[in-house]
Amino acid sequence: MSTSHNRCEVDFIWIQLLIMKNTIFLIFFLFFISSCRNREGDKISNMLTEWIGREIIYPNNMVFTLWGSDTVDYIKPVSSYTIVSYVDSIGCVSCKLQLAEWKVLIAGMDSTFKDKVSVLLFFCPKRNEAMSYILKRDGFGYPVCIDQSDTFNKLNHFLDEMAFQTFLLDRNNRIIALGNPVLNPNIKKLYWNIIQGKDIHCSNKRKKSKINIENSNLSLGIFDWQQERRGEFIFENIGDQHLVIDDVVTSCGCVMTSYSKEPVRPDGTVSLFITYKAEQPGHFEKNIKVYCNAESSPVLLKITGDAR
Repeated sequence: MSTSHNRCEVDFIWIQLLIMKNTIFLIFFLFFISSCRNREGDKISNMLTEWIGREIIYPNNMVFTLWGSDTVDYIKPVSSYTIVSYVDSIGCVSCKLQLAEWKVLIAGMDSTFKDKVSVLLFFCPKRNEAMSYILKRDGFGYPVCIDQSDTFNKLNHFLDEMAFQTFLLDRNNRIIALGNPVLNPNIKKLYWNIIQGKDIHCSNKRKKSKINIENSNLSLGIFDWQQERRGEFIFENIGDQHLVIDDVVTSCGCVMTSYSKEPVRPDGTVSLFITYKAEQPGHFEKNIKVYCNAESSPVLLKITGDAR
């Protein structure tokens, strides 16, 4: 999967449902793409046109496990909606998994939607032992399908872009929305609205503020890789509206964040605290996205350093 910063990132995806002859629902996506050429936007639009409405095909013999080692007797639930996600073995698998965020998402769905939504996670690791270690380390106690032969991908021919490897399906396993809800709170909100049957048309009525960050690139210096390293970003509200941080998404589970969820008055400040725990020695560069009601949202931050 490409991690190039030159690739366009889809920050907001909104849908309009149209009823078609002898079909249930088809979805048209309207994208707001930042720093993106028109031809790149057309490329993404064509991808969506190709994937919306497509049926996801499952392998005949799916084996689900707990902790990557204990096989469980798990039958795919029959639910109104299914969120299905595929993670390949390219790049930093631990970074892409975001298991802590999936735990929060699944727990939230269980309490909100009961049996209306199910979640299926398919992982294709290079080494099963490494995947088992990650699942145990992150305390991920939900069944997952470890597909070392990559059968799920071969049946569906997923694209390399991570944004096109997670889907919201209807009861008939057809794609009605796509995007990763643990990596983008706007996608999560979109999924929630669809599941709840709410109005999913775009609304820009939320009042915007403006922010100032003295330094968006934070160096954590040189330190022992077995020790945690902490840092701080300070957001100054220079707008005339209260500033509210909605969510913070990190590029790796090794980066933890904390911040006040109270609205910040004009001329006030709020701190975003960072804790980094290296998984191994080496130089690192990690990205952090802050979603808020600022005009520049999502705000991209970066931490760097050398864990030795």
